[in-house]
Amino acid sequence: MTDELWLVKTGIPLNKVDEPPWQLHAPGIPHKVKADSPDTLPEEVRFSFTKTTEFEFTRLSAVLELKLKGLVERTEPWTNFEQLDHVFAERRTATYEYVRQHWREDEFFGYQLLNGMNPMMIHKCSELPKKFPVTDDMVKAFLPSGSNLKNEMKRGNIFLCDYKRLDGLSGNVINKKQQYLTAPMCLLFSNPEGKLLPIAIQLKQEPGEENPIFLPSDSESDWLLAKSFVRNAEFSEHELNFHLLRTHLMAEVFTIAILRNIPTVHPLFKLLIPHCRYTLQINIMARALLVSEDGVFAKYTAIGMEGTVKLLKRAASSLTYSSLCLPDDIKARGVEDIPNYYYRDDGLKLWNIINKYVDGVVRYYYTSDDDVIKDTELQNWIGEIHKKGFLEKTEQGISSFKSVDELIKFVTMVIFTASAQHAAINNGQFDFGGWMPNLPSTLRCPPPTKKGSSTEGSILDTLPEISTTVNIMAALYVLSKTSSDRYPLGYYPEELFNEKTPLKMIDKFQEDLMSLSKEIDKRNRDLPLPYIYLDPKQLDNSIAI
Repeated sequence: MTDELWLVKTGIPLNKVDEPPWQLHAPGIPHKVKADSPDTLPEEVRFSFTKTTEFEFTRLSAVLELKLKGLVERTEPWTNFEQLDHVFAERRTATYEYVRQHWREDEFFGYQLLNGMNPMMIHKCSELPKKFPVTDDMVKAFLPSGSNLKNEMKRGNIFLCDYKRLDGLSGNVINKKQQYLTAPMCLLFSNPEGKLLPIAIQLKQEPGEENPIFLPSDSESDWLLAKSFVRNAEFSEHELNFHLLRTHLMAEVFTIAILRNIPTVHPLFKLLIPHCRYTLQINIMARALLVSEDGVFAKYTAIGMEGTVKLLKRAASSLTYSSLCLPDDIKARGVEDIPNYYYRDDGLKLWNIINKYVDGVVRYYYTSDDDVIKDTELQNWIGEIHKKGFLEKTEQGISSFKSVDELIKFVTMVIFTASAQHAAINNGQFDFGGWMPNLPSTLRCPPPTKKGSSTEGSILDTLPEISTTVNIMAALYVLSKTSSDRYPLGYYPEELFNEKTPLKMIDKFQEDLMSLSKEIDKRNRDLPLPYIYLDPKQLDNSIAI
């Protein structure tokens, strides 16, 4: 790839050159930048020296620490949970320690589905799936006296996590040993105290005698093992669907489309380019280190490389524009009223703050719908996103802007995705996943086919062996480590706008973000586990890690 292709500084859009910098990732998956190495990117969109140095130091120091302790190549299982206490002990956070102490508890299991690193799977359940035949007799002990599932569904207190996208995927082979993953369903109850508790788990999609429904009243080891299979499914859904696809890959499409279609003098370029910083390079590196034939997913996860591509295709087929818009997504999942959902509360406030800022800037330049309709550069931008990101599926995205309101909402989504949503999904990875039993990347035994067959020892036999554990821990640590070369959301090192009105709007944007940060700090002081992942001062402008 030549620098002429990019022409970032000239203000000439990339669609004026012959060869577009798009490349097919795989059929059914959003397109990627046509660059196999960060070195082939133009200097303007590459990491700074500081960013490069710190990233490499973090990665190499984590691996070196594990090598010095002789853990990287050990393929035997852990013999007790205490052995894990000695891995990365100096790098742990307060949240990591909380997870280590509470990972077995049902209350914490439910809490993570709201405020952990993937608060996106949970849906309100108004009717049980036919494949999940939970009866009142099974769960009446976990519901209020005299109530039943039908009544609690009517009251909006029953929720479901269904990992059906994993159904039929074959387990990977790690160190010559077959691995296992399932497509579980987990039913949860939001109790009168505002706690979200799991009340039934089925490990495979098709019901049957060899696919029992596990309950909190089962033996402690049976129930913990069932939850471990759910948490393993959560690992795959989080990393590949909600993290890689819905933030990294879509932000890459937004970025290339901006560089190709919007000149640097255009107000939308000025508004959006700070939210594209480092995204292309971090994605190139992620594909090499994480989802390549010899990357982390191929080596250390149950889903493996073949399953990775299949899951990405399945997830992309159900990806819609509205699901990337937080207010729409919250409504679609029916989680407007579930208590103690801090991701929702902070996220909606952030969405509104970003939307207010975008609204002000966009309406300053576009005074009528006709202005938007006639802006060919803008229309080319959304058209290319529809083609390369949403793969021209009419029901999944929009291919043109017909009004100022449509433009404002879409630009709000782009900024929210690259800043707030990515932070919510990314920044807690080591906090919640560093303690391996809470988020196993793979499982070494098949799912149990009957109750009463497990012990504490069989749980250890099922969880990942030492080498897999420590390599995943190192990866999650690197992915969660912020750089000193970062700009918090709303703070822009280059003054791209020169008119007074948009500059005043940036100042107001910063004030609103600071006010929300103080509000979140105040709330967090009263929480046993503070929710920090959507605190504006913790958010980067762009996907840079």
